[in-house]
Amino acid sequence: MRLFFLIICATVMILSTVGMSVPRATFPSDEQIEDISISIPTIFESKTSTSVTIPEASTYLNNPGQPALPVVIKKYTFHQGTIINQVSCEPKTFFEITIKNALHFAQKPLSFLSGVNIEPTKKDDTVYSSDSLYPSTFFTYQIGVGFNGDEHVTYLTVFFYPVRYVPVKNLLTYTTDVEITINYQAPSSQKTLASTYDLVIIAPREFKNPLERLITHKNSLGIKTILVTTQEIYRTYEGRDQPEKIKYFIQHALEEWGIQYVLLVGGINGQRFWSWHVPVRYSNLDDDSNFETRYISDLYYADIYKYDNVTGYTFDDWDSNGNGIYAEWNNQSKDILDMYPDVCIGRLPCQYLWEVKPLVDKIINYETTTYGQPWFKTMAGVGGDSFDDENTTDYNEGQIESSQALNFTPDFSHIRIWVEGGDVTLTTENMISTLSEGQGFVYFTGHGNPGLWGTHPHDNFTTWINFNLKSIKKLTNGEKLPIVIVGGCHNCQFDVSLLKFLKEGKTARYRGENVQKCWGWTYASLRSGGSIATIGNTGLGYGTTGDGPVTPDEIPGAVPDGIPDCIQYLGGWIEPHFFEVYHNQSKDILGKAHMQTLIDYLNQFKINWSLNWMDAKVGPTLVDCKTVQQWVLFGDPSLKIGGYPS
Repeated sequence: MRLFFLIICATVMILSTVGMSVPRATFPSDEQIEDISISIPTIFESKTSTSVTIPEASTYLNNPGQPALPVVIKKYTFHQGTIINQVSCEPKTFFEITIKNALHFAQKPLSFLSGVNIEPTKKDDTVYSSDSLYPSTFFTYQIGVGFNGDEHVTYLTVFFYPVRYVPVKNLLTYTTDVEITINYQAPSSQKTLASTYDLVIIAPREFKNPLERLITHKNSLGIKTILVTTQEIYRTYEGRDQPEKIKYFIQHALEEWGIQYVLLVGGINGQRFWSWHVPVRYSNLDDDSNFETRYISDLYYADIYKYDNVTGYTFDDWDSNGNGIYAEWNNQSKDILDMYPDVCIGRLPCQYLWEVKPLVDKIINYETTTYGQPWFKTMAGVGGDSFDDENTTDYNEGQIESSQALNFTPDFSHIRIWVEGGDVTLTTENMISTLSEGQGFVYFTGHGNPGLWGTHPHDNFTTWINFNLKSIKKLTNGEKLPIVIVGGCHNCQFDVSLLKFLKEGKTARYRGENVQKCWGWTYASLRSGGSIATIGNTGLGYGTTGDGPVTPDEIPGAVPDGIPDCIQYLGGWIEPHFFEVYHNQSKDILGKAHMQTLIDYLNQFKINWSLNWMDAKVGPTLVDCKTVQQWVLFGDPSLKIGGYPS
């Protein structure tokens, strides 16, 4: 049996220095003050531990073996070019509670190989024997620059901890009133971007002819579009390698033309995995999985700028240490990145010229015929029992995650393809027949590799229910094309090839990399149907298990916020959140929905760049970073979801 991999990771550990500041600007500063009221914490005492929650909590501290405490997040947006001089977050009241038992501690990231559990987390005695407050500081914050779909902005996100803990004394301190003060300098003037083009298509010269119809179509819709070949870019722009030249071109197109969307048309050159039509940038983040130390990140092309405390923003080359290794985070070195996208990025990783025309036809037909069609207003959620968590919650994680996504589309009809209690029983045959009927959205959540997606029946982790490349090719949904979101490892790893065995031998087959196309691209490029776009992971996917109802005694070690962890963090958060962005934030352009989902993730889960690799690998920082970097869009970022009225 082919093996599946999923790295399970916990939530977020946030450390900071109170009163952090950057150099003040020479221009007059403005100040923004916000008073925030916080509810009195609710304490749950069990026979062995204590848990605490507040309704305002956005997430929880979850460093393995250390106390799990609520985190409140406040998000602020300023014009791009704003300089944040100083941020303070001051509690105005203090109260104390003595608890009976030690505070519940967070579980460590779980690494699953074919659903096998690992040893339980042990309490961090260093923390629990301390007489100091945990966490050691009251707040931290992060600054990024990006495009929110309407304008280019500076993001400031403040994370603070209204409840802190003195372990030796079993003492909780809390506040109910907080004052946040932001001292900032707005830019002296707002740069007005040109509106010459909205969409730039980057492709090799040989793909130009079939793409002309797409350019004509987009221009007819008022989306001003231009194609620039990779050969033109390489001749014209400076850079250390081809990807950097492309990125400098995108910066130029953003600043001089005012583009919002970038469509990369081209993947590897045929099956020659060493040659690219449109090259990729690999992130060199080592997640300590012992499985991979790099993976494709098209986010590199979207993240043009980073925050600068003198100029407001500057070009981000993803090589902050200047050693020529990009997006590096390992035991030897680290690059500090912005990661907030500044343009909407999508890719059609075509390997051959003959693939381009059918994809152009798909996009044109979708945008001109889908509007008002009954099939579009249907969404399918596909999931089963992802992990063996019977000693804690015994959830069907895939069903919970797909249910969360379905809840975000209340105006759609729903089809639950589940192992238990769904509308359709989850089998390979039922997936093929049901998905061949055509839906507006399909969400798979489970395990995967480049050649297949799969999950388990409830509590049966030796049995796999698979949906592989042959399954996709049996779909007959024709022009009823969904947007597919897939939760699993490597489903969108598009540097695969039938020739991989020449380099990696049996390892390529073991990893599922010796296939002509990856799962996500096979789905999106299928001529008889498939999808209009697929979004998924280029590397290992991540998720969590655990949590439970509000009575801790029912589930040992549960944080009683009543929300399963599998939808609060990592893949189980970002994937359903796409549908929330589409419905609740009214992002009905595909690239803007994809971009905003990434931005919201970064604003929800702080990437703690101050950590060294040894500390970062213990908690969720590395996998939060990876979750954002690897979430690739196969599709047209300017696509109108649901099509245009005729």
